[in-house]
Amino acid sequence: MNGMTSVMAASPKAVEVKISDDTLTVDLEDGRTISVPIGWFPRLAYGTPKERANFQISGAGRGIHWPDLDEDIGIEGLLIGKKSSESAASFKKWLGQRHQTE
Repeated sequence: MNGMTSVMAASPKAVEVKISDDTLTVDLEDGRTISVPIGWFPRLAYGTPKERANFQISGAGRGIHWPDLDEDIGIEGLLIGKKSSESAASFKKWLGQRHQTE
């Protein structure tokens, strides 16, 4: 490494989450705020306001979990701009199961 020292920084932790009809906003403990379009995460976009409001900050602040939507989003992924990687087939199946239970 040519005398250089590599330091791995701890990933910032979520301290507050806000979700609207079009934006997911996460406040981090280091003072930053991340806002991304809700459309990046189709399960959130198709969820009801009540389902979207039912979340838990998980992994000691490193993720967010929505039990009603079976959705998990990592803070590191948000920081690098990673959208949902769910396949179209998986999402279609999930959406079909939602319509059966409504």
